[in-house]
Amino acid sequence: MNRKLILGLSVLGGIASTAAHAQSSVTLYGIVDAGFTYNSNSGGQKQYALTSGNGAGDRWGLRGREDLGNGLAAIFDVESGFSMVNGTTSQGGTMFGRQAYVGLAGSNYGQLTMGRLTALSNDYVAKFSSGSTWAAAGTGYGAHVGDIDNLVALNRTNNSIKYQTPTWNGLTIGGAYTFGGVAGETSENQIWQAGANYANGPVKLAVSYLLAKNPNYSFFGNTAKASATGNNLTSDSVAYGGYASAGSEQILAGGGSYTFGPLIVNAMVSSVQFADLGATSVAGLSAREKSYRGEATFNTAELNLEYYMTPALMLGLAYNYTKLDGVDGENAHYMQINAGGRYYLSKMTDLYLAAIYQRAGGVDSTGAPAVATITSVTASTGQSQLVVTTGIEKKF
Repeated sequence: MNRKLILGLSVLGGIASTAAHAQSSVTLYGIVDAGFTYNSNSGGQKQYALTSGNGAGDRWGLRGREDLGNGLAAIFDVESGFSMVNGTTSQGGTMFGRQAYVGLAGSNYGQLTMGRLTALSNDYVAKFSSGSTWAAAGTGYGAHVGDIDNLVALNRTNNSIKYQTPTWNGLTIGGAYTFGGVAGETSENQIWQAGANYANGPVKLAVSYLLAKNPNYSFFGNTAKASATGNNLTSDSVAYGGYASAGSEQILAGGGSYTFGPLIVNAMVSSVQFADLGATSVAGLSAREKSYRGEATFNTAELNLEYYMTPALMLGLAYNYTKLDGVDGENAHYMQINAGGRYYLSKMTDLYLAAIYQRAGGVDSTGAPAVATITSVTASTGQSQLVVTTGIEKKF
């Protein structure tokens, strides 16, 4: 009897262990991408280079899910960016700089995550921008000047908690909060976000809002190599580097698309405001930049066309325009044309080509004549700049 009981319990224990294992999963995934890039004016010189992460950022990650019952699951994701051409870590040397979170998710409950997270603008509005999808989205070459509205996600948010509702008749609503973590100052370095996404047949719409306090440190300065005292805005672009002293930054973005068979028409707008200039102490600013007060605003609009000649071949063309309304005569404007395509050899492998042309004018945020400054490359010494990139992207 005892031997039979022990044998029975052992069998039941094995079945229970197998069932529990079947309800949990951990996946290793990633993207490797490399190609060639030409820059017509890299600080005054033509440049030819082997580059990586052009079509999509190189990355590897571990993603896990455990079924907790009643439609609820525990989830996590840790994702690291790197360079294929030299093996270095991306996102300012941050090991899991792309994202790192743990949380709960369920079809009836929505999703709650905590950690280092992408902004809601990347979850919702980014899909309407060519620079975030087919125009060298990995490097951000095709982004609006300096990724001013963060649709390419050059900036993530640390110390964050994000909640997204279940999808109701195509509608999803999200909110996020970033803890500043400064003792005795609950509002310093905090970030608030809200957004909504809607999809119904050929129609897609989205909107997002972000308010970052002390953005030089909270939003631009949250990587391993960021400065605790200096200007972190210049690492992305001279277009807005003069406004590092802002007490707050607001990003409002919205967009939509309509699918006409093989043609997808995307349109989006964004408004980025650096407010309360002079409120944040930043070392190394020029006398002019230190004198700024009030607010400076960048307004951007984009029209983006995607045409699928075949299921395997996509061609894209986009136009975007950004205008600065500064506080001391800064009136820079940046016109940009993105063109390119992708050929899908399989679901996991594709070839890409993208050309980005930008022309600048007016006076930039530093008070100097505006120069073309395509995102993630050395700025031009003149008003125009052309970047062309081509390569292969492999998912695993």
